Amino acid sequence: MKVIKNIAAILAASALLAGCASVEKQDWQNCALAGAAIGGAAGGFGDDHDHEDAILSAIGGAVIGGTICALMADEPKPVVAPKDSDNDGVADSIDECPTTPAGAVVDNKGCALDSDNDGVADYKDQCPNSKAGAMVNELGCVDAFVLEGVNFHTNSADLTDAAKAILAPIALAHHTHHTDVSLLVSGHTDSQGASAYNQDLSERRAAAVVAFMVEQGCSETKLTSVGFGEDNAIADNATKEGRAQNRRVELSVK
Repeated sequence: MKVIKNIAAILAASALLAGCASVEKQDWQNCALAGAAIGGAAGGFGDDHDHEDAILSAIGGAVIGGTICALMADEPKPVVAPKDSDNDGVADSIDECPTTPAGAVVDNKGCALDSDNDGVADYKDQCPNSKAGAMVNELGCVDAFVLEGVNFHTNSADLTDAAKAILAPIALAHHTHHTDVSLLVSGHTDSQGASAYNQDLSERRAAAVVAFMVEQGCSETKLTSVGFGEDNAIADNATKEGRAQNRRVELSVK
């Protein structure tokens, strides 16, 4: 009968080994319990039902079962994050625009947003609210656009701090995303004062804008300044509001 018990124990261990090997990662406690049950059954097999043998077999089965599963359990596989070469939050495998510049807001395809659908991505669009269907230039603007808020101290070409704050991101966008685009900066005045004075003032103000943009990193070879004095008024110089509109700086593609 001892022989039968031994054979049963061997068969039980084999079954346990096969079972533990069949899973990718096995809980060793469960294997130990299963080993104890199988070992106990093997120990109690036969006619004499030796209680002591059953207990010893159960203990042995638990030890063997737990050890087998602990040895055979695979190490957890490390989680590998999908590759995102341009760091836009969209994995390369589904990114239709894999070279989006850093900081650009993208859609779920990984392409830069173009909110006004003018063909110029938001991150380099200087006129982000162009009308639907409008023909725009490389800056995303229809025509020369007024640099709203770019003002100067009275009767001078000195930019205000507020004007510098407005020009800084424009300069950044140009030397980052539009290095191949040549820009024309044009200065305009109202009709107050002598025409020759206004002409000179407009030229100096346009040149001051160019100088500031160069300080911010723009290429001087891509920027040209010009002054138109009191010509090309866009509002009525007879009113205070009209004169304020005429005192302006415009930016356009050269």
